[in-house]
Amino acid sequence: MKELINKLKGDKGIWSFVALLGLFSFMPVFSASSNLAYLGHGTGNTLGYLVKHFAHICIGFLIIYWVHKIPYHYFRAISKAGLPIVWLLLAYTLIKGTVIAGANASRWIQIPFIGLSFQTSTLAAIMLFIFVARYLSKTRETPITFKSSLWELWTPVFITLMFILPANFSTTALIFSMILMLAFVGRYPLKYIFFIIGSGVVILTLFFLMSKAFPESKFFSRVGTWQSRIENFTTDKADEDDYQIEKAKIAIASGQIYGLGPGKSVQKNFLPQSSSDFIYAIIVEEYGLVGGLGVLILYLLLLFRFVVASHKANTLFGKLVVIGLGFPMIFQAMINMAVAVELLPVTGQTLPLISSGGSSIWMTCFGLGIILSVTKKDEEIAQEKLEKEKREEILQKLIDRELEADLEEADFKNVNDNFDASNYSITDNSKNPMDAVLK
Repeated sequence: MKELINKLKGDKGIWSFVALLGLFSFMPVFSASSNLAYLGHGTGNTLGYLVKHFAHICIGFLIIYWVHKIPYHYFRAISKAGLPIVWLLLAYTLIKGTVIAGANASRWIQIPFIGLSFQTSTLAAIMLFIFVARYLSKTRETPITFKSSLWELWTPVFITLMFILPANFSTTALIFSMILMLAFVGRYPLKYIFFIIGSGVVILTLFFLMSKAFPESKFFSRVGTWQSRIENFTTDKADEDDYQIEKAKIAIASGQIYGLGPGKSVQKNFLPQSSSDFIYAIIVEEYGLVGGLGVLILYLLLLFRFVVASHKANTLFGKLVVIGLGFPMIFQAMINMAVAVELLPVTGQTLPLISSGGSSIWMTCFGLGIILSVTKKDEEIAQEKLEKEKREEILQKLIDRELEADLEEADFKNVNDNFDASNYSITDNSKNPMDAVLK
């Protein structure tokens, strides 16, 4: 075990907090999956869901390990070349994706021969964040102009978001807000950022107007759901989402300080998305306020390590990659918790590394692997610097030793140069026999 830990490179704090979140996820998922077990096969046996989640977590950690071995600067070229491929996947998902309950929630595609579903917007978000970080970190002889950035940066961004928007408004809003944050951190001119925000509002307004003009089109079928969620959040009108929120609030209130105990949740049998979108409510019900705050603190500690990793990164691209991939994970977790306590309308965002689901866990781990690759490079540079200092110290010692030897040799030579052999001859050529002794 110690040898395995020693093989893990990168920020050990990030590794630790990610491992804690992954390990903690087993109990809530095992408990909260009972509703799915009853609906699926009527037995209530959640062992199969636990094994499935265990497989997802194991594959996720393997993804982290493999990706963190790749030098992070390789992803500069991968993001540029991979963005058109992402567009094709998003277009295919929008047209042929899985439809849920007759609505156009086309967020998943079925992977051939495997039978697993994959949410392409998660991959698109990672590629887009790296693409924006690449553009903002490029060395330029002239300052950024809006005309050049409009074509090189914002056109690909808006194309990607327009593919995601018809099926998933919350993910589109999350990605767009995080890109604006990344642009601000990357010192993109603030006046241009305000113009981009205005352009986004105009495009979203046009999208809603088109949905009114073509209400029968499947590309606008989710607009009614978004509107009803916002209306229900601001009013007391009851519907399915309000039902979920009420059950989540009952679960949180039932948990009190220390919770009902692991596996003893009651509301998991009534919450439709108890193992994914509303798993935080089940955590608070079973582990109380202590458990809920513990999960929140883990995410905040992970955010702190992201800030430290970004500060230590030796390149601007590395700093922006850590911010662009790390901050959305924490922001998504905060959104999930806020929905559970009715601070935000229902969005469908999962709790990273805890909620059940394959593609969301794998893409989160993919992003974490890239972040750890950045921190690994920093450690390698620091190690090289330390080894260089040691080599210089050893070399200095050798030089000092050679200088001492040269000085000793020079002193010996000076003694030999001052030595007069005629005064120490063993042949007695003097007239006085005592000269050999006297001299």
